[in-house]
Formats: sequence, C-alpha cells, structure tokens
Amino acid sequence: MQEEQPVKPANILNIVAINQGKRRLTRQTPVAKALTPRQVKELMAGGHAVVDARSSAEFGAGHIAGAYNVQMDSSEFEQRVGWVVPDNTPIILVTESAAEAQRCLTHMAFIGLDQFVAGYLDDGIEGWMAAGEPLRTVPQIDVFTLRQKLAANGLRVLDVRSTDEWDEGHIEGAHFMRYTDMAPQLDTPSQLDKLDIEKDAGLAVTCATGKRSSIAISMLLRHGYQNVYNVTGGMEAWEKAGFRMVDKQGKVCK
Repeated sequence: MQEEQPVKPANILNIVAINQGKRRLTRQTPVAKALTPRQVKELMAGGHAVVDARSSAEFGAGHIAGAYNVQMDSSEFEQRVGWVVPDNTPIILVTESAAEAQRCLTHMAFIGLDQFVAGYLDDGIEGWMAAGEPLRTVPQIDVFTLRQKLAANGLRVLDVRSTDEWDEGHIEGAHFMRYTDMAPQLDTPSQLDKLDIEKDAGLAVTCATGKRSSIAISMLLRHGYQNVYNVTGGMEAWEKAGFRMVDKQGKVCK
C-alpha cells in the first residue's frame, strides 16, 4: 500500500483565485456550446481535456481515446472532475445530449469549473463516429468471471477505493491505490509510477460499484496501461456474491 497522500479540494487553485478576486465567479446560468468533431480534434491537439460524462458501461462500449470518464450521475460529479483533470486545463464535455451537457456545466459552476469548459461534442459519440473518427473500448467483467480468472491466475486486481473501504475488506492479493492518487494533487505528482503492475498485464480494476474504477481506468489508459477491465458492480457485487474478502490485517472478513 502506497504512502497516504491528502486529496486536494477540487479545483482549489481556481477557487482561491475567485476568492481573491483574480477570477470571476459565474453569476448567471452558463450555456454549453456545441462543438463539431473537427473542432474537438483541434482543441484536443491544443491541450484540451475531454471529460466523458456518460456511464461506465457507455464509456466502456466506446469513447474518445484519452478521455476521462467522470459520470454525471454521481453526486460528486463536479468534485471528481476537479480532482482528476489538471488544474486550469480547458475541458470538452462528451454527453448523450445538449441537455446533459448543460446539466454538467451547471454543476461544474458550483466550484468555478464552468469557466474552463470550451463546449460539448455535438451529437456525442454518434457524431464522432459519423465523422469517421475512431473509438477506444474498455471490456467490462462481472465478479463471477473475475473470481474464475483469479483462480486460474489470469488477472491482477487493482482496488481504487478509499483507504477506509480497503481496510474494511478487499480481494485477497489485490493491489491498492486510490483513484485520486493517480492524478497530481497540488505539489504531489501522480502516484501511478509507484504502481507495481506491468503496463501490459491483465488488470481488473474495482471500486464499490464500478464508477470510480472507470475513472481510474481512464487515467490508467492515458498512462500507457493496455489490458484493463472494469469490474461491474464492484466490491458491492463481490460481497453480495459471498466471495472471500480480507481486512487490513489480512484476516478473512467475509
């Protein structure tokens, strides 16, 4: 287990700038701007980050290479965007509709992130595909298949939950790194280089339900990992299936 690192308040540098009067706070409802696939490609080449706000399953079925998957249905959506996207990075949203992009933008305004949103991909992934652009996929794996593959020594497991969740119970032999530690945290660089897993190894990533694990996977892919699986249902599904878990002392707890 890596040394514990504090998690920065989401978008802290921008919040400080707003509080100091160096940057404005949005007073009116922000409006999302539609971007063509060509515009998105040009902005990405210029350093814009893509935040795919769809579900883990939709992201896994096909997404723009290099995108972060931060699901809009999470109650921590804007905070999670602030945690994983580098500070002051311009953002492009990918959603299923203009209304969803507007919803994301409104939530991001709570912590001043709306100011960094250049717009959203018009017609979403359908529009991207219609323009002839490629997609990347992430295979999803259920807990029954995962247990079978672990028994055959076919996969490694990475748990990206909080330390408390890990301590309460995790898959025996799993690696541990909080997903927030995969992104730079103020003066602390990404901890991914400390992850003792080969980048071409088969790797199943789990959290509580399959959302944070998909966020983590999107960062792992950006870091060069190639053979990753998202565990659908996460540790909640593993526990409900009655499968073996151990606590922080390595003692069987389930």
